[in-house]
Amino acid sequence: MNDAASPVVVVLDEQSGIEIDTERWQRLASGALVSSGVVSGELNLIFVDEAAMTRLNHQYMGKSYATDVLSFPLDGSATVESSTAEYGESLIGDVVVCPARAAAQARDHEGHRDHDGSLEDELALLIVHGVLHVLGHDHYDTATTNRMQSCEQALLRQHHRA
Repeated sequence: MNDAASPVVVVLDEQSGIEIDTERWQRLASGALVSSGVVSGELNLIFVDEAAMTRLNHQYMGKSYATDVLSFPLDGSATVESSTAEYGESLIGDVVVCPARAAAQARDHEGHRDHDGSLEDELALLIVHGVLHVLGHDHYDTATTNRMQSCEQALLRQHHRA
C-alpha cells in the first residue's frame, strides 16, 4: 500500500533488450520526486526499445533517431516551486527511457560528475534528468544547465550513490 503523502511511480518495461530492475528505478524516481517536494500524484516511468524511442522522438521532437530520455509533463505546466500545490492526485507526467541508448553511451560519461561509466549510473542519471524535466527544470542556457546539473548530482548522491 502506498503512503498517502508520497507520489506513485508506475514502471513499465516495454523493451526486452536489457534487463531492468523495475523496483530499483521506481525507488529512485520516487525519491527524486519526494526530495523535490512532490508529495502526491503519479509519474509513469517507461522503458522502451530504440524503435519506439525513435517514433516518440520523431512525433514529439521532430527528430528521426532514438534519444536516451524524453519527458512529458502532464496536467498543466509544472514548476519545481509549485509542484506540491499543483499535483494533488493528478498525473505528474511520463519519463521514457531507452536502455539500449543508455548502454551505448554510458562509457562516454565515465569520470564526469562521479559517473562510473556503468549502465546503472547512466540509467540513474537519465531517470533523474527526466524527472527534473517533468518538474520544470531545463537546460537552455549556462545558468539553467548548471542549476539542473546541480540538482541532478544532489539527487543522485542522495538516492543512487548513497
